[in-house]
Amino acid sequence: MACLMRSIQIRPHTRSASILQVASRRFRLSSSRYVTSAEAVKERRPMSERLSLKDKTTIITGGARGIGLSLAKAAAEAGSNVAVFDRLDEPQIDLSKLGVEAKYYQTDVTDMDTLKRSFSQVEQDFGRIDNCVTAAGIVADKSFFDHQWDECERLLKVNVLGTYFCAQLAASAMRKQGTGGSLVLIASIASHMALPLQRLSMYGATKGAVRIMMTQLAVELAPLNIRVNSISPGFIRTDMTQLCADQQPELYSVFQSAPPMARMGETRDITGAVNYLLSDAAAYTTGADIPITGGLHGGRIAN
Repeated sequence: MACLMRSIQIRPHTRSASILQVASRRFRLSSSRYVTSAEAVKERRPMSERLSLKDKTTIITGGARGIGLSLAKAAAEAGSNVAVFDRLDEPQIDLSKLGVEAKYYQTDVTDMDTLKRSFSQVEQDFGRIDNCVTAAGIVADKSFFDHQWDECERLLKVNVLGTYFCAQLAASAMRKQGTGGSLVLIASIASHMALPLQRLSMYGATKGAVRIMMTQLAVELAPLNIRVNSISPGFIRTDMTQLCADQQPELYSVFQSAPPMARMGETRDITGAVNYLLSDAAAYTTGADIPITGGLHGGRIAN
């Protein structure tokens, strides 16, 4: 018996084929733009150069002390000029000793007029804004039942609105320059989990808002090549954690024993991740939150 074979042509669904063709064309176009752009040339530089912040200008809010001051020093060590914002009269160190162009701007992040003036002055003084780190923040360790309206409003103004409008003003300058930039928002491990012996319902809520703000802004600002990421520190030795421990002395042992790495973090433990996010090495990193907790966010091994 002869076997008759016929070739069968399978045609894709017209609509599906059309979608695939459009997607393929867009991919080819975007890829072409990428490989011929100045950004692609940057990617061929050695890693040491991509991690450098040389010729950049970085704004650090809450930079007069604590985590913010350490971030300002680290950015300067990587070559960035720094503009430090804080409401204190002066920073804890002499910024002229950082080895780069560095200026201090006494600024209250809850005062929009002051913020606008400070950002405008930075543009005049430095000529551009490439990066902004929002480290200004306050904490309240208090029972949910004891919180008052005024103190909750203050937490929201500093931690949420202050962060939001600093990001807005920095991104506006970056958009005007047309060169992109990086925003790093300082959140907290308290936005991920409840912490031992601490009652941080309102503080955690404000830092949760910062993390969600980061994801929303990362998507909205991506077409402008403005990257937005956040850092969630755990127990870090600062004036803020000292205040909490003074109010509850038993917190000292928690700060040391709760993280699986069995130590309290230092402000320098935050700087590497932030410098990475500010640098060209993180050119494809946006919408990410990096917990820096000594493993606390992962859990604990039972003794």
